Amino acid sequence: MARSTVTSSADSQPDAAAARRYDLVVIGGSAGGIEVLNLLLGALPECFAPAVMIVTHLPPDSPSYLVHAFAHRCALPVIEPDAGEPIMPGRVHIAPPGYHMLVEVDRTVALSTDPAVRFSRPSIDVLFESAAVVYGERLLAILLSGANDDGAQGLAQVRALGGTAWVQAPDSAASPEMPRAAIERGAADSIYHPATMARRLAALPAFL
Repeated sequence: MARSTVTSSADSQPDAAAARRYDLVVIGGSAGGIEVLNLLLGALPECFAPAVMIVTHLPPDSPSYLVHAFAHRCALPVIEPDAGEPIMPGRVHIAPPGYHMLVEVDRTVALSTDPAVRFSRPSIDVLFESAAVVYGERLLAILLSGANDDGAQGLAQVRALGGTAWVQAPDSAASPEMPRAAIERGAADSIYHPATMARRLAALPAFL
């Protein structure tokens, strides 16, 4: 039976997933998503336990500025990983331009030059789907502002395999098409405005 969708962004709304423990947080965004990523990453404490992996849609033929930009706002180490690199707790992994970033079964990073998905490489769907297979219920996936439907299918896979899916409220997104596509597909557990999402993410429990 399909899981129901929670559609509240109110601070007072209880969220059963808030008490869950995660090994990995995957985040995808496109147009308008960088601003929200700055807010989310800036809210993370130094003791944040899960690994973080991020895909954004960037031109493939220009170097990414995101590692440098996010490192100034985030208390955690921010890297652009190499293929085969372990996915480390308490570290932010940014997909390099022009490569799909995937999760291997041994919890290492894979980089691929396979064809674009939803006109994008890196693809949010590719990351979300591969992470869901490996991490299952220990995965939290977050979809932010964007102008296409990349990420909706991946979020559905996350939920199908027991993980948790958060989506940015479309009325708070510079480009609402991406979060709206996920919501219309029934792929969201919770829908949050950015400030609420940042607080809930920062408050996730550390590992025992």
